[in-house]
Amino acid sequence: MTMTAPDRESTASETGTVVLTPRPRTVARRLAFWFGAGALALIVGIVAFATAGNSVGGTYLDPTNAAPPGTLALVEVLRQQGVTVEVTSSLESTEEAITSPAETTLFIHDIDKLLEPEQLRDAVALADTVIVADASFGELQEIAPELAQAGAVSGTLTADCDLPVVERAGTVSGAGSGYRVIDDSTDVTECLGSGDDVYSLMEIATESGTLTILGATDALTNQYIVNDGNAAFALGLLGTNETLVWYEPSFADLGGDEPATIGDLTPLWLTPALSLLVVTFLAAAVWRGRRFGPLVIENLPVTVRASETMMGRARLYERSASRQRALDALRIGTVQRLAAVCGLPRVASVDDVVAAVATLTGAGVSDIRHLLVDAVPSTDRDLVALSDELLSLERRVGAALRP
Repeated sequence: MTMTAPDRESTASETGTVVLTPRPRTVARRLAFWFGAGALALIVGIVAFATAGNSVGGTYLDPTNAAPPGTLALVEVLRQQGVTVEVTSSLESTEEAITSPAETTLFIHDIDKLLEPEQLRDAVALADTVIVADASFGELQEIAPELAQAGAVSGTLTADCDLPVVERAGTVSGAGSGYRVIDDSTDVTECLGSGDDVYSLMEIATESGTLTILGATDALTNQYIVNDGNAAFALGLLGTNETLVWYEPSFADLGGDEPATIGDLTPLWLTPALSLLVVTFLAAAVWRGRRFGPLVIENLPVTVRASETMMGRARLYERSASRQRALDALRIGTVQRLAAVCGLPRVASVDDVVAAVATLTGAGVSDIRHLLVDAVPSTDRDLVALSDELLSLERRVGAALRP
């Protein structure tokens, strides 16, 4: 008896071979699972990407960031005290924001080091009071060559100079960078020393005002603004003028003309190589297509001859040297036919068939079981011999039942 799954269409040939074709709803159900899994993965990725920035606290010294590394608290207090704070992200917008250089404090923090040397010099010249936070080696070379980096600084620093902003603060949380004077001929005020001639605030007199190199940047953040004298220090440093322009360079400051096109970035050899590959593919497709002949469209379900299935499986067993599997296929057919000849029910076990065959033929039960179950062919010769024995056994059982 042949059973057909409820979600498949089936057809049976005269030889008993069944070909099953999935129904459209079955295919749709399987596709729905993969679409759902893909959508879930996409949602998880979007949520992870959206929350990644919050997990690290946002950008350091960002005046719009309320997380511990940001400086939103300082900016809001400055605005409450009447200081106009303008946040800019490009050199062009910074120039537009500074209308009165003498009454403007320019705070520059290029965390990603995007400014070119010429851009940095132009930015420093926009206002009379300029503060550069966490200046790198390259920035010092352009705007303050008399200074050099001196490594990281930590701990609490005590006022040690006559600058009013430092004297009012008394103590400052010094986590940040330290600097050292390498040219004594320049008028530099050194403040917040941590030993070994390393200082976290350097004020240099310029032709129009002052240039301050600030290394104790942690004192400005939301996390440390309330510690020691950080609040007085930050407000005094950034609130000396009516206007504060907080400039954080962005990708808008990157130089260059129009972005390069795909054609500009493509190597010269790529186009000929792709053309050759396309021609090769088309030639191979035509060659293989002519070799196999034209495609034949055949509607499903189709009828497959049992002999074709048998020969195909036999070739697969031969190619993979699956002697045991081939013998098992022969045994299954022999056991089914023997059970039918002996009049045994469909639920009869192999042991029942072995016992019935042994009774009819007079052979030993162990010999019959060895042939039908236990024998393992190690060579093709053994497989052929066991196949012949199975055929001989069927003939003996048939002869024993004939009157």
